[in-house]
Amino acid sequence: MLGIYFSGTGNTKYCLEKFLKYYGGSELFSIENPELISELKEFEEIVLAYPIYYSNIPKIVRDFIKENKDDFKNKRVFIIATMGLFSGDGAGCGARLLKKYGGIITGGLHLRMPDCIGDVKLQKKSLEENKQIVINAEKKIEVAVKELKVGNHSKEGLSIFHHIVGLFGQRLWFYNKTQEYSDKLKINSSFCIGCRKCVDICPMQNIFITNEKASARSMCTMCYRCINNCPQKAITLLGDEVIEQCFIENYINTDK
Repeated sequence: MLGIYFSGTGNTKYCLEKFLKYYGGSELFSIENPELISELKEFEEIVLAYPIYYSNIPKIVRDFIKENKDDFKNKRVFIIATMGLFSGDGAGCGARLLKKYGGIITGGLHLRMPDCIGDVKLQKKSLEENKQIVINAEKKIEVAVKELKVGNHSKEGLSIFHHIVGLFGQRLWFYNKTQEYSDKLKINSSFCIGCRKCVDICPMQNIFITNEKASARSMCTMCYRCINNCPQKAITLLGDEVIEQCFIENYINTDK
């Protein structure tokens, strides 16, 4: 089984790592890794994991599937969708696209994880609450893998009911936010020190340095990686200031 993921701040990668650990070990690749394409051709069974934005699949993930559509034909794909609140049909968004290109969807799993939208107060939780959310997600993963091993595949997000909930819950109202890449990323030049961290970690190569200050193009996939990692808190997307920088490492219980 091949694990494929896109993860802005680490939540989705963490969940897929746990899934594969309980499953019994498999290879794990980010869609940003150029070596993935050759691996994708070799595996018949895949776990695809991605975060959900406004009840929709990230544009970068949609583009990855479309660009490699021939390699998904006849592949058996289990989908993991991570989210801060709910998505309705988060797994279904990827499933419908993969089916279009001949993929065989074997199941879906929805996992609530800590919110990573650092420039908006909505959904903010205490550190202990976020730690418990991660613990609950891991327990759910463990149960799902045990069931998968005996032939009971989770089907979260794949039914027509889930589709309706996803559509009317958020996607219908915020469709324009995720259908294309965003041009709304803002960088405060008075805070920016030109350290290049945002340039190096952006999955879209959307940020560049000019006159020792960072600037953004119009190809933001809304992953919040740069916002949560900027040492000066100089970058925002939805809000006007960074409320909290969110890192999966803060929420992992290292005592267990």
